[in-house]
Amino acid sequence: MNDLTLKNFVDKPIHFSKVEFWAATTIFVFAVLSLLTADSPNKVFFDEAGISFYYHQNYFFPQLIRYTLLYLSFLVLNFLVVPKLIEKKALFLNILLIVVLFLVMGIAIGTIDTYTKNYLFTRFGTQQQTYEHIFQNSFHHAFWLLLMFGFYCVIKYSAVYLLTNSEAIQSKYRMITRDGLAAFVLWMVSMFLLLIVDADVEIVVFWGAAGPCGILLYCYSFYDLIPNSLSKKRPFIAYLLKAVVILIISVIPISLIAMLLTHDEDAAFGISLFNVFFQLFITVPLSWVLFKRHIRGSEEVYVLKNELGRSNANLDFLRSQINPHFLFNTLNTLYGTALQENSERTAQGIQMLGDMMRFMLHENHQQKILLAREIEYMRNYIALQSLRTSTSPDIVIQTKIEDVVAETFIAPMLLIPFVENAFKHGISLKHKSWIRVTLYYEQDKLFFDVYNSTHAKQEQDPEKDKSGVGLENVRQRLALLYPEKHELVIRETLEEFFVHLTLQL
Repeated sequence: MNDLTLKNFVDKPIHFSKVEFWAATTIFVFAVLSLLTADSPNKVFFDEAGISFYYHQNYFFPQLIRYTLLYLSFLVLNFLVVPKLIEKKALFLNILLIVVLFLVMGIAIGTIDTYTKNYLFTRFGTQQQTYEHIFQNSFHHAFWLLLMFGFYCVIKYSAVYLLTNSEAIQSKYRMITRDGLAAFVLWMVSMFLLLIVDADVEIVVFWGAAGPCGILLYCYSFYDLIPNSLSKKRPFIAYLLKAVVILIISVIPISLIAMLLTHDEDAAFGISLFNVFFQLFITVPLSWVLFKRHIRGSEEVYVLKNELGRSNANLDFLRSQINPHFLFNTLNTLYGTALQENSERTAQGIQMLGDMMRFMLHENHQQKILLAREIEYMRNYIALQSLRTSTSPDIVIQTKIEDVVAETFIAPMLLIPFVENAFKHGISLKHKSWIRVTLYYEQDKLFFDVYNSTHAKQEQDPEKDKSGVGLENVRQRLALLYPEKHELVIRETLEEFFVHLTLQL
């Protein structure tokens, strides 16, 4: 993709939106079902306060309302508000909607907590103080939920944007790889989960530092450290020493950042030191293994390209040996000679053969051709085959092929295999044989029928157990080119082989 705008991405992730919707719906359903079996974590506080606890009033229905509110708020924000904000449409209205949702969530959560945390009324001097405490916490919680949703949106749009444009980004910044971008996305998701589950500050800070450090070290190893170490006598040792130097240098800046976040010098230094060992024993060897695998894969691709190049060269050489102009000139000479000798049937056969060869050379390689040309080729084929059977009274060939004047296109060589199969297996010079071919076109539909007689094959016939010329190939082509737009019926009896094809063009 050349357009690296975020708006360009927003218009495309239709399938991702479906995944989001069903994931959110699944989580909502499981959360509601969990209410049927789970006990309230606040029941013990009711007992300590000497207040009666009612499961439905103080837990089930309030939590059901809470889950429903969160689910609906997510749908509104994720599928309506945020896309409009990114597209810069109705900014004021959507910002106002966010504010309204914040107020509704704060009030609703506060009201719900007056039931689920009813025991708090015994801990404060007045009801007013209790309500102030509950609703302050509810609005704090609503604000935290909006922050988490904002973090989720940043992760989602950044992740798919980076992965979608990975090739363009990598071409612009050579050090950045698709694997590095994927690892960065996973790191953002993991940070989001750590914040959601309210993990310890030390764990969040460590992973917040170790993740980006590992990704940067991995990308730099691929870009510079490992390639420059391969020429050394002991490449892995040389690479390892360089990585150790970089990790030692990183101790001080990581310690300072951790100290600002944890306000604890010992914890900050411990996080920085643990990061060194984490990168040394996990990121460094993993980068080496993945780079070696990448090299092997590149070598295999190089070998395959060379082999393919040789194959194409050989094919081109073989094609060059068969000069179409030479063949057509020769056929024209034979055609003229046959006319001079009054061999009209021979001349007719040569002319039809030349027309068929032109079709094979010039049109057969195209993805779609006119239906009229496909029909013309089939008629030439039938006429050419009829020349060798016209002297046999026991062989009957009947055709009812309608002319198609409409500019309708079809994949080439889709019909002829059935006719070839009929002539190959349906004609016997010793027994009565017949072939009937009908074709007509109506309202963008092609109707094609082929009947042929069947004959018992000799035991020594190499084609005895074969089902026909290219029939399986035609089945596969129909499935690929015309999925759910065709009907193919093939039946065989002791006396007749029948093929019916209906094709929506």
